[in-house]
Amino acid sequence: MAVEDTQNPLQGETTCGTLLQKLQEIWDEVGESDEDRDKMLLQIDQECLDVYKRKVELADKSRAKLLQSLSDAKHELSNLLSALGEKSFSEFPESASGTIKEQLAAIAPALEQLWKQKEKRVKEFFDVQSEIQKICGEITGSLNISENPVVDESQLSVEKLDEYHCQLQELQKEKSERLHKVLEFVSTVHDLCAVLGIDFFGTVTEVHPSLNDATGVQSKSISNDTLSKLAKMVLALKEDKKQRLHKLQELATQLIDLWNLMDTPSEERSLFDHVTCNISASVDEVTVPGALALDLIEQAAVEVERLDQLKASRMKEIAFKKQSELEEIFAHAHIEIDPEAAREKIMTLIDSGNVEPSELLDDMDNKIAKAKEEVLSRKEILDKVEKWMLACEEESWLEDYNRDDNRYNASRGAHLNLKRAEKARILVNKIPALVDTLIAKTRAWEEDRGISFIYDGVPLLAMLDEYTMLRHEREEEKRRFRDHKKFHEQQSTDQESITNSRPSPARPISTKKAAGPRANGAVNGTPSSRRLSLNQNGSRSMNKDGKRDGMRPMTPVKYDAISKEDSGSHVSVAGVVDTFHKITEG
Repeated sequence: MAVEDTQNPLQGETTCGTLLQKLQEIWDEVGESDEDRDKMLLQIDQECLDVYKRKVELADKSRAKLLQSLSDAKHELSNLLSALGEKSFSEFPESASGTIKEQLAAIAPALEQLWKQKEKRVKEFFDVQSEIQKICGEITGSLNISENPVVDESQLSVEKLDEYHCQLQELQKEKSERLHKVLEFVSTVHDLCAVLGIDFFGTVTEVHPSLNDATGVQSKSISNDTLSKLAKMVLALKEDKKQRLHKLQELATQLIDLWNLMDTPSEERSLFDHVTCNISASVDEVTVPGALALDLIEQAAVEVERLDQLKASRMKEIAFKKQSELEEIFAHAHIEIDPEAAREKIMTLIDSGNVEPSELLDDMDNKIAKAKEEVLSRKEILDKVEKWMLACEEESWLEDYNRDDNRYNASRGAHLNLKRAEKARILVNKIPALVDTLIAKTRAWEEDRGISFIYDGVPLLAMLDEYTMLRHEREEEKRRFRDHKKFHEQQSTDQESITNSRPSPARPISTKKAAGPRANGAVNGTPSSRRLSLNQNGSRSMNKDGKRDGMRPMTPVKYDAISKEDSGSHVSVAGVVDTFHKITEG
């Protein structure tokens, strides 16, 4: 029964009191002494105390871990906020309250959200830094794809990210500009290669393989080295183009000279139109593909060599052609040469074989150039000589015109001759001044060059001096003729006055009337025949009534003979030249 009572409590709630009571009962039943019981109870107390101590220590350690976790969480929160550039987190209060576990439970969502934000920010930094690293590698030409950029997780603020974005934009702009330069260089290289007949792809890929057209635009190299090589290549191709154009123009000039020299037909010349079309073009104007290809230049060089060989075989014909050109220049400049002797000399030189054909032609070209210079130096004087001769011709025509008794008849073209006569008188009056100017310029020319100015084999100054002397003699002769005429007219007037002064028995009054008309013919002793001054100015004179006198003057028979002599005494330039030729021949 007692055993059942002791088991019942065990089946219920077990406490320290029930256990102690059970222990007392056991002791009583066993008969333990009080001393043993006290020892046992002290042992139980010590064991209980040890258990409590262990539990307290474990609880204290657990609390310390929680506090450390809370501290770490707060520190992590602070670091995340600092790294992200956030001063505070709106979803987590700065001064949290409650137990440690409550505080940990409150900070955990904030940390989780900040960690997600950090991961996102780190990815953004990685992407922008990777792009920056890539563009910098493209610019420097040292791109290493295996190396990834290192993101500083302590600097993940929005401001820092914006700085990276700004740097990336500048680099992208620089990349775009560099890409534009690269494409311009490539285009220039393409055009130059086309003109020069060079393989474009083989040339441009020497700089960098990515410059091939098969490569995308964004994949082309934009490095400093690529730009430098492209710039040097463009300069080299431009220099090559310049040299080839110069060579081609030299060949084209030689071709044209040889064609002109040998009268090459236009059909044969047209075969090289693609060569001669650029003879005066600048470097930038030559844009036709293949216009400066090496095979084209070689073709032109071969043709020049062929024509040179042909020229050597036709040397006599070409030399005589140049001699004819030289003779024509001298003839135009009124310089006398001995063409027969010059041609014989050319024949002798060619037949002897002691002179190269090119040297002979160069010598003749030099003579032609000097002859042209001589013509240019004589041009001003020759122009004035031409005017002088023209004036002398007009003077000769005017004197023939003045001797024509029918010049005032109402014939066809009479008014045109009258106008020409007026112009001729004006031109003839300018002859003395023209001759003086011509003499002055000729003397200046001779003093400057130290030689005489020869015109058709005759010294021009001697011609002018002879002309001046003959003209002076002619003027003196004319003056004597005028004095002689005046004397005869005066005698005729006096004879008429004596005859009219005698009174007539039949008609005493008519004497005065008869003397009136005749007196009208002379004013202040001037002969009546001067009513018509056609011999002096080519037009009819007026009588005192202001009307044209239709009467021809009565010229004495002796004066007619004198005037005829006067008409044949005009000065002719051709006559002066003939006179000098006769003198030189004599």
